[in-house]
Amino acid sequence: MTSLSVEILAADAAEPITSAGNAQLGIAVLAGIAVIVLLITKFKLHAFLALTIGSLALGAFAGAPLADTIKSFTTGLGNTVAGVGVLIALGAILGKLLADSGGADQIVDTILAKASGRAMPWAMVLIASVIGLPLFFEVGIVLLIPVVLLVAKRGNYSLMRIGIPALAGLSVMHGLIPPHPGPLVAIDAVGANLGVTLALGLVVAIPTVIIAGPLFSRYAARWVDIPAPENMIPVRPSEDLEKRPGFGVTVATVLLPVVLMLVKALVDIVVDDPENGVQKVTDVIGSPLIALLAAVLVALFTLGRAAGFTKERLSSTVEKSLAPIAGVLMIVGAGGGFKQTLIDIGVGQMILEFSEDWSIPALLLAWLIAVAIRLATGSATVATISAAGLVAPLAEGMSTSHTALLVLAIGAGSLFFSHVNDAGFWLVKEYFGMTVGQTVKTWSVMETIISVVGIGFVLLLSLVL
Repeated sequence: MTSLSVEILAADAAEPITSAGNAQLGIAVLAGIAVIVLLITKFKLHAFLALTIGSLALGAFAGAPLADTIKSFTTGLGNTVAGVGVLIALGAILGKLLADSGGADQIVDTILAKASGRAMPWAMVLIASVIGLPLFFEVGIVLLIPVVLLVAKRGNYSLMRIGIPALAGLSVMHGLIPPHPGPLVAIDAVGANLGVTLALGLVVAIPTVIIAGPLFSRYAARWVDIPAPENMIPVRPSEDLEKRPGFGVTVATVLLPVVLMLVKALVDIVVDDPENGVQKVTDVIGSPLIALLAAVLVALFTLGRAAGFTKERLSSTVEKSLAPIAGVLMIVGAGGGFKQTLIDIGVGQMILEFSEDWSIPALLLAWLIAVAIRLATGSATVATISAAGLVAPLAEGMSTSHTALLVLAIGAGSLFFSHVNDAGFWLVKEYFGMTVGQTVKTWSVMETIISVVGIGFVLLLSLVL
């Protein structure tokens, strides 16, 4: 365990900063979340400011001294950014290199050249899942939608038959698989093992994405039968490049951090001896920071140089990749501050007592809390961060595998029923040229299927492991 994890766990175990009863704490939590929801939905305030104000309101409603609330918030913000900030930045660089070098287009074109007819929805879900590993959801959508529209138009496919599998692949990766911000923060908050979470996440993700993608798309295509909108087919990022990286080397680069982290998890389970030389090496190369850093350094050559990028253009690409994630970092950090405030006012203990009294399984409780916050705020990341803070005490005494499943339960809950308060809802609606009703019948239902099927497989795994 890293020194950061020890600090976070120490902070999580701190004495509550209030002596409020459970009733007052419950009201304080609801009021704090209500403030955040109101500021985001009604007043359109940025999520970073809403989470900051909501944290202060939470402390005030719980009767905590303002100085203590501020300390809790800043401690949580600092610990969260320290824990995942660099990883988010490295993921953004890798994603930008993948997009700008034409590597993503190369993956898309190669798979589509091999697929046709009934295989096309399966090809789309495969493309989205591979590309979705290192990319943020919004970036993945912008990258994949032109491909979806082109395939639907040229092959005369129903737009939903092609689009839903692609969206499912991206969404499942975003909610369940690190190094996406939500899962990373949840892993940090509950003290889960990243490699084990990644491995179990893939086990849950594969059947979930099949059911919510290719299988559900059959019904979505019947409910909403629309052609690809002509005005939404933009120029692809790599059309101005003279050359681009090969398919094999691109896929190998994208999967490199995943493989390194899985190798570490496997060695930890098989060897289970911290003094063993092999385990010491895999603990280093399989740590998220080193795995992602290695992938970025490799990508500079296998993607950037292969596309003919000069040193100056590589430097520019890296620089441009970091600017858009400033907002993500601040939201994630403020979510960590909100999480720490929840813990420090004693909400964790209240949740523990509540779950014991009502006999609700910890995994199901975590999912329900994430669902409630997702429905209220519209943000999967905010739902993941807040739910992780609320249920973190439940992880105490859990096995490594069950702690990882707790993270996946939260991630599944954070994807439940995307609707009009979610930016992703409007992004999909506009790109596909659908009405609000059509978007609900396709995109919103697909997200709900991912969430429900995801928690179903998590609960099944909890019975086996």
